[in-house]
Parts: sequence; C-alpha cells; structure tokens
Amino acid sequence: MTEVRKAGRGRASYLVGLLVLLLVAVVASVCVGAQAIAPAEVWRALTGAPGGEAYLIVHDVRGPRTILAICVGAALGTAGTLVQTLTRNPLAEPGILGVTAGAGFAINLGGVLGLAGGQVAQLALASAGAVLAAVLVYALGSAEPLRLVLTGVALSAVLAGISLGLRLMVPDVFDRFRFWSVGSLAGQEQAPLTLPAVTIAVALVCAALVTRPLNALVMGDEIARSLGGHVLRTRVYVLVLVTLLAGAATAVAGPIAFLGLMVPHLARRWAGASIPWLMAYTMVLGPVLLLASDIGARVLLPTGEVPVGVVTAFVGAPVLIWAVRRRGRVLS
Repeated sequence: MTEVRKAGRGRASYLVGLLVLLLVAVVASVCVGAQAIAPAEVWRALTGAPGGEAYLIVHDVRGPRTILAICVGAALGTAGTLVQTLTRNPLAEPGILGVTAGAGFAINLGGVLGLAGGQVAQLALASAGAVLAAVLVYALGSAEPLRLVLTGVALSAVLAGISLGLRLMVPDVFDRFRFWSVGSLAGQEQAPLTLPAVTIAVALVCAALVTRPLNALVMGDEIARSLGGHVLRTRVYVLVLVTLLAGAATAVAGPIAFLGLMVPHLARRWAGASIPWLMAYTMVLGPVLLLASDIGARVLLPTGEVPVGVVTAFVGAPVLIWAVRRRGRVLS
C-alpha cells in the first residue's frame, strides 16, 4: 500500500511539473515573436485599458494563437494516446494512420465543391474524412502493427497527392488552403474558435471518462470481457473520440503530423501502465510540445515563419525511426 501511495505521489508531482512547464510555454508563446514583448508589458496589456501596440499583439494575435495551440496540442496528443492504446501499437498516431490526411482531403474536396464555406461545414467534412480513413486503414492493416503503419502511410501519401491536385486545379482553393495544408497556426488568430474549442473540450472530457474501460482493454479482449467491459462499445466510442479530436484539430490548423506519436511515448515514461495517468499527461504535454514547436516556427527564419507542421515533422520523424527500431529489437 505504501508503494502505491509513493507511486501516486510521484505521478502527481510529474503532472504538477508538466502544468508548470505549460504555464512557462504559454508565457513564452505570448512574449516571443517577430517583435518581442516583455512579460511586464504582456501583463499590462492583459489587465490595463485597451490601446497600444502590445495590447493589439497580445489580444488579437498571440493570445488567440496560444489558445488555439493548447486546444490542437491537447486534441492531437490525446488522439494519439487513444489510437495507440486501442490498437496496442506504439507506432500508431492519427497522422501516420491517415486520419488527419483523410480529414484534410475531405476539406479540400469540400472546398472544390463549394461545401467548405463555414466552420461547421469544415468540421463536419473533417470528421467524415477522418472516420472513413480510420476505418479503411484499420480494415486493411489491422493484422499486425507494422502493416497498419504502412497502410496508413500509403493512404496518407495518396490522399495528400489528390488533395494537392485538387488545390492546383482550383486557384481559389489553393490560395485559401496553401498554408493550412502543411499544418499552421498562423493566420488562424481571427478565425472563430468557439466551436472547435468546445468540440475538443467535450471530447477530452469523454476521453478521460473512457480510461477505465481502456485500462481493461489493454490486457486483452477476453480479460476485458471477464471484468465486465463492453469491448465493441469501447472500440466504437474511442473511434468516435479520435475522429472528433483529429477532425477538429485538422479543421482549424491543418494536418499536423507526428505530434500524436511523440506525446504518448514521452508521457508513458512517467505513467507506466496506468491509462488514466497517461491520458492526464498527454492532455498537458501535447500543448507544451505544440507551443514549443510554434515558438520555434516563429524564430527559425529571419525572413518569416515556418509552418508548425514542418517543425513537428522535423522532430517527429526521428522519434518514429527510434520507435520502429525499438519495436524491432523487442520482437527479435
């Protein structure tokens, strides 16, 4: 009993540390950019009367962008954890499995057909594309983990190519989605965030509630049934949550890959076999990593910003190679 309490206190201390790190990332996200703003100026902009350049930057640009990064990071990190836990595959994540590519393809197709005019329409299209891609990849590649990953990568490449072709065919769609298509938080500061933020928040609450059934499902379907779990219902429930999380994140920020792969691998070092703690860590660590990537995207080039999707891919690709090599050593 004492060891369990010590482990619980240790995990709680890790969570507190991550929350502090998130606070630091939020402050840095508001302060760092093409024009640096001191924390004291940020505080005056948040608490003082409207007016001044710092006030406009904080309230109209960096503040909404920081909120967007928190929502998208939490959504993609949690979606990655759900996918890896459901498939018992440490190589799985929404981007690699084609879920974000499916959402992006649906939005591009909707743009060409004139169906992606509003935010509700984009969210609906992204969710539909995400669920169709997830079902297709899982149906074709569920026999073994590496086959699942290869199927997802192949489908992502096909859908990305078709999406690019659609954008090139219609110049208006290309202009509208050229930055969005590589995953970017820039340019979304003035977009209405209420609907995607509420969708992500509700999905995150539901993800927290499904951790106990997932804890049993990780041990195998038969054990989960013997413990009174509903395996099919849990799988459908998780698939719906992954669709909502990945679809909402992709609708507002584009297909940001590898974040859902990195976050669970890092969080699992502290959470161990506990799915509830793993979920809690990923909900905080996802925003931290995306905020850090977004800050890097602002300052990497002196001539302008790099899309944040490029930064996460640059960092996430080595993580995928490491995970594949590690899994190969375990299986050999």
